[in-house]
Amino acid sequence: MKRVILLLSCVWMLVGISASRPLIINFGDSNSDTGGVLAGAGLPIGLPHGITFFHRGTGRFGDGRLIIDFFCEHLNLSYLSPYLESLAPNFTSGVNFAVAGAMTLPQFVPFQLDVQVRQFVHFKNRSLELLSLGSGNFINENGFRSALYVIDIGQNDLLVALYAANLTYAPVAAKIPSFIAEIKLAVQNLYLYGGRKFWIHNTGPLGCAPKELALHAHNDTDLDKIGCFRVHNDLAKLFNKGLRRMCKELKHELKGAVIVYVDVYSIKYNLFAKPSKYGFVEPFKACCGYGGPPNNYNVKATCGQPGYNICDNVTSAIVWDGVHYTEAANKAVAATILSTPSLKLERFWLD
Repeated sequence: MKRVILLLSCVWMLVGISASRPLIINFGDSNSDTGGVLAGAGLPIGLPHGITFFHRGTGRFGDGRLIIDFFCEHLNLSYLSPYLESLAPNFTSGVNFAVAGAMTLPQFVPFQLDVQVRQFVHFKNRSLELLSLGSGNFINENGFRSALYVIDIGQNDLLVALYAANLTYAPVAAKIPSFIAEIKLAVQNLYLYGGRKFWIHNTGPLGCAPKELALHAHNDTDLDKIGCFRVHNDLAKLFNKGLRRMCKELKHELKGAVIVYVDVYSIKYNLFAKPSKYGFVEPFKACCGYGGPPNNYNVKATCGQPGYNICDNVTSAIVWDGVHYTEAANKAVAATILSTPSLKLERFWLD
């Protein structure tokens, strides 16, 4: 009996993690970073981040789970380990290359999108090499080919460009094609290395973030009908238009590829426009921060820094720290995505 178990174990190590189960390979920024910036840059992200679900800091910006975490739960997968995690990572459900602060183009962190793609290439090559040596339980060639490649990036490019342009539209709009070009190149390179299934999120309503409303002086004409910055959201929509066009182009260009464009913007904007529908109150007020109404955000006492406070009911807040969404909001977004017939995640692994 022991010989049979040992033989089966050896066969499993040689075969590896294949197409028989879902796998997610993720690229992006803090929207989907499950600990990359903590592992890669040593940036301490402790409590109160993580207070709602994990009850400890995990490297995620937020009080709990992210949208990508809810995707993993939906597919009965373990949460994605960061590629950069050196101590006991678990890559049986896939791998996460996302790092908070990441951009499509180089700026403040050394983990921009093209670097994340190069890290993936190394991860794949090393996984296949170790698998060929019978060492460990790694993703095999079929697993990489059947995996879902998720990309959620671009908001930091838009915000940095907006700040540099003093919140003016035209200079930022002129840069958007270069951001889209980097995402397109990433998809093309992932396809070259075997990726065939792509799930691409557009960017959210940046002008609804409490941080933006608190930092930049404005009057009513600067805001849209629900109270979000027009210029931020107009640029987000322009970026999303370009991203959608890119997805359509790649569907024709990449033979055999499935490319799904996910309109996260509309879902998130709806949370701010109709907060009571989802059980939220004071949509433009950060739960964790300082300053009180209307935004509870102050750069001198951000969430986790001396002087901050936390709202009484985190589940009633959309935004956690002025920038990142609460677990409750992420859950609402994920639920809307997963209940959309054309966005069924399970279909990517149907025989």
